[in-house]
Amino acid sequence: MRLLVVEDHAPLARQVAAAAVEAGFVADIAADGEEALFLGETEPYDAVVLDLGLPLLDGLSVLRRWRATGRDMPVLILTARDGWSEKVAGLNAGADDYLAKPFMMPELVARIQALVRRAHGRSRPEIVLGRLVIDTAAQRALLDGVPVRLTGLEYRLLAYLALHAGAVVSKSELTEHLYAQDFDRDSNTLEVVVGRLRRKLGEGAIETLRGQGYRLPPVV
Repeated sequence: MRLLVVEDHAPLARQVAAAAVEAGFVADIAADGEEALFLGETEPYDAVVLDLGLPLLDGLSVLRRWRATGRDMPVLILTARDGWSEKVAGLNAGADDYLAKPFMMPELVARIQALVRRAHGRSRPEIVLGRLVIDTAAQRALLDGVPVRLTGLEYRLLAYLALHAGAVVSKSELTEHLYAQDFDRDSNTLEVVVGRLRRKLGEGAIETLRGQGYRLPPVV
């Protein structure tokens, strides 16, 4: 899962990105509205944390332009504690949720996770696929009730396939959603990771459709 953190206060941006990474995301940071607008229009983010008070281009303008061009990723706006008008303006511009500063980082992470789940039609943290359960809140997988030891990349790949269970996900889509912008994206690595997951979950857990991509069955 990829998260865009749009915040001009560098220490806070780094804190949010670090908390997101700890929660199983990969995170890019934009420090001004123009960079945020460009990244949001060109990169396939699963969610965005957007501060409204940005240099060069304000957050509301960025959000309105994203929505006007059909960009529908979930957006959580950061507002001032007493900025009720900002909250209303943000929601009217197309935001999905808001959080007032200062905030507790666990709440921010929980709200981001909830937005991503709802964007895929899921309300609960657990994704149940027969014998396989993905707990997105705890970032773990259970097979027949037994925890499966996964690396960070293995978990992210499995969780993304689980959110799209039953659908074919191409290698390029996986690559775009599993790596940050400045990471060397090698699609061959995915084959290695999928191979490791099959050894841990069973050969039939992840299907390969030649020339199309991978699919996690609705029931494993």
